[in-house]
Amino acid sequence: MGRQIEHMPQQETSNRSDKDGIISAKGIYHAGGIGGYSGNPVCWSDMSNATLISVFLFIYEPLSARNQLADDTRPPTRRASLDDVRETRKFLIPVDATLKELLKREDTDGNMQITIEDSGPKVLRLGTLASAGYNQFDIRGTYMLSNLLQELTIAQGYGRKQVVLDEARLNENPVNRLSRIIKCSFWDNLTRRIDGSVIEKVGLDPKDWTADPRPRIYVPRGAPEQYEYYNRLAEERPEIRLDVQWLPAEEITGELVRDLNDKPGLLAVAMEEYTDPTTGETDLRGLPFVVPGGRFNEFYGWDSYMESIGLLINDRIDLAKSMVLNFCFCIQHYGKIFNANRSYYLGRSQPPFLTDMALRVYEKIKSEPDALDFLKLAIRAAIKEYYGVWMAAPRLDPITGLSRYRPLGVGIPPETEASHFTHILKPYAEKHNMSNDEFVHAYNSCSLSEPELDEYFLHDRAVRESGHDTSYRLEKVAANLATIDLNSLLYKYEVDIARTIHVFFGDKLSMPPEFCTSSMSPNQVETSAAWDRRSKKRRSAMDKYLWNEKKGMYFDYDTVKQERTQYESATTFWAMWSGAATPRQAAALVIQALPKFEVFGGLVSGTEESRGAVSLSRPNRQWDYPYGWAPQQILAWTGLLRYGYTEEAERLAYKWLYLVTKAFFDFNGVVVEKYDVTRPIDPHKVDAEYGNQGSDFKGVALEGFGWVNASYVYGLTIVNVHMQRALGALTPWETFSRMTEQAGIADF
Repeated sequence: MGRQIEHMPQQETSNRSDKDGIISAKGIYHAGGIGGYSGNPVCWSDMSNATLISVFLFIYEPLSARNQLADDTRPPTRRASLDDVRETRKFLIPVDATLKELLKREDTDGNMQITIEDSGPKVLRLGTLASAGYNQFDIRGTYMLSNLLQELTIAQGYGRKQVVLDEARLNENPVNRLSRIIKCSFWDNLTRRIDGSVIEKVGLDPKDWTADPRPRIYVPRGAPEQYEYYNRLAEERPEIRLDVQWLPAEEITGELVRDLNDKPGLLAVAMEEYTDPTTGETDLRGLPFVVPGGRFNEFYGWDSYMESIGLLINDRIDLAKSMVLNFCFCIQHYGKIFNANRSYYLGRSQPPFLTDMALRVYEKIKSEPDALDFLKLAIRAAIKEYYGVWMAAPRLDPITGLSRYRPLGVGIPPETEASHFTHILKPYAEKHNMSNDEFVHAYNSCSLSEPELDEYFLHDRAVRESGHDTSYRLEKVAANLATIDLNSLLYKYEVDIARTIHVFFGDKLSMPPEFCTSSMSPNQVETSAAWDRRSKKRRSAMDKYLWNEKKGMYFDYDTVKQERTQYESATTFWAMWSGAATPRQAAALVIQALPKFEVFGGLVSGTEESRGAVSLSRPNRQWDYPYGWAPQQILAWTGLLRYGYTEEAERLAYKWLYLVTKAFFDFNGVVVEKYDVTRPIDPHKVDAEYGNQGSDFKGVALEGFGWVNASYVYGLTIVNVHMQRALGALTPWETFSRMTEQAGIADF
């Protein structure tokens, strides 16, 4: 038996009347169904090919042709028919009573969600608005009932006692619904700023394990106006216990970061002057940014780039631009883009995407008077980051000329739960006849030496800087690897900077002192020719050290062992995203590498063979098989399109979108951080370490997850309208591909 798609016919439970606007039974919009009026679930794999072909022909038949049918013979409208518009009934709903009854009947597992795993009757009667609630109709099926739960939860949150809901809202095409929620709700709910309006909340750190957690903010010496602002705030509102600290002026070292761990705090980001409309006075306010979601509530590095792709598509240019400006502030004052803006991340960066992000924003604002100044600021910041972070010790490997994730740090990363490293530390504590706490204090203060443990945490910090925490690809070796992902990104920096200097700045760009590193001369001039040479040199090194001609893909290079690794990672496609691959290499990647990673729901992070066997003593890692992540999908789609592999990009995007849509449809609107892309039924259920962010909500998901939201919005721009319609009908790729081919409409 194939996977059933719930069919939800509307059944009359009292006399119909014209004033209720009821559509005849044969014209009812069946959310989740595929046709027929029996109300039985439809199963794709149980249909004959002839039946499926006729269904697909109906999906793609123009609406005008369908409207020629007489009303009494018109086929039922389908969720996949995006261009169909008809009047739907409205329901008058008492919020609290209906919500209570709905949860009592349908939420059988008690998790405040209605999903396909609940065993309730899957039906609830609602009264119509036109009859003042007298005439009632059945709302059927998991999807409609979970949408009802979401709408009522939101209404209750606003204090509404009654609400009018259109049937179309409960019946909404899931692709349209998720797209709308991302654009109109998720982005706003994920938006933060750091200033007096929220400092008592954002300043508190759930990862602050000290005896006296309190809001604390560190301000760089180059932003005295912020130091004055936050001190004034602390004086005016002593109840919030805000601790304002200057960031030490000396060079950031591992020891400095360690010494701040007893007083962890936020790192200040950009602010702007504005006029308070109530007082007419000028004050400061934080520039907004979008956070990933779940427990990740700070300004993160590469998450922000992925989010910006979706923001720009959804016309939230203001937010994307603001995030670039926040990055520029961080590089100007701290020297790098952080893992996130907390004090314990001062020594750690994340995958660099600033040039592409800034150019995408510039393309949207280029008609604005300050657009060129914005681009100049961003390119100067990227150059400083390039020189000071990625082309300097300890990240630069002087032999290969390639770069590594190799952040500064001393001791144990403090942002993890106190018990996170207990199994690692226990043998050392026993060796020194100490308790765990005693050993941690002694080790962090360097009063005892354990070189093996130093090596372990060097690689642990590098894994976290890579953004791929954790993976057997990187475990115990990350800091030694010249990875294909990082060097693809730096190649993109070099190409972008060269092109931007040449096209926009007359082939010369001066570097003011605030954007110079210690190895640079103040006001030195950057030229496109120098950056062209750097990109060619890196591309040559990538071909020499990272490219495996026989396997047709890129691998990481161990700079200590001086050998190429054998772990097959989806990051191999980042070379296509950046343009570092030649057309011949791109063809090899598509022919030889792509089949290794393509699975039911898109691209898997790494191959099962490379991951190896898992067990209780060797558990799954979340960046390994069978998990897939939005960044891997986004970058692969873009890379494939760059080299003209449109069909492959569309297919992969469709598979990922189907997976996200299916989980959203079956599980109460869930959108999560990552997915098991080999799992057709409940792909959001991930049992790797850290669990899955975005799945723990009551009634309604309010945020989704940042980069998955962006991947959904972006993916829909890649697939064509026929694919979008099939996604709305929850059609798996294999079925869509087979039936369109047999129907003779495979080539859209």
